[in-house]
Amino acid sequence: MLEVTDKNFESEIIKAGKPAIVDFWAPWCGPCRVMAPAFEALAAKNPDVKFAKINVDENNETANKYRVASIPTVLFFKDGIIKDMSVGAVPEAALQKFIERNK
Repeated sequence: MLEVTDKNFESEIIKAGKPAIVDFWAPWCGPCRVMAPAFEALAAKNPDVKFAKINVDENNETANKYRVASIPTVLFFKDGIIKDMSVGAVPEAALQKFIERNK
């Protein structure tokens, strides 16, 4: 799983050259930990999408830029623009639908 930071977010996500899905999370967040295995499983099932995680405690500049107020928040980027978002822990099937509707 790719870990992005404030410093490399633009090069890794905005200029990715393919759709990217980013999980905004924190180590202390229980729902984030619950959702992590589903996010990782989906990364393996969707090689045409770039999957990344960003720790909001360590990278608050990016979290603030995208107005992430609750975690987990998942943002779907296409052509460098946010196409969709999901807030709160969701099951793997719901995340897969989220991905399919935004590709």
